[in-house]
Amino acid sequence: MPSYTASKSGAAGLTKLLANEWAARGVNVNAIAPGYIATNNTAALQADETRNRQIQERIPAGRWGAASDIGGAAVFLASSAADYIHGHVLAVDGGWLAR
Repeated sequence: MPSYTASKSGAAGLTKLLANEWAARGVNVNAIAPGYIATNNTAALQADETRNRQIQERIPAGRWGAASDIGGAAVFLASSAADYIHGHVLAVDGGWLAR
């Protein structure tokens, strides 16, 4: 977990730093922080009944995320609706961080 936490923190910090440097040039820099997403990389966790249940019980939405959940966030951040959003890390995690 330490390396995972360090990398997530680094990505968040870099997002904020670059947003501060590039916002005046009209460049938006934001990030998406996904929670548990159903992919090939998480197939083993999903297949483990006990671990899958534990994970889903901790996600307020009660389910794993889908790739389309991330896609929607990316479309929003790339749209003109996000023109005044700079340096934000958007959690797409079914409420995991809101616990």
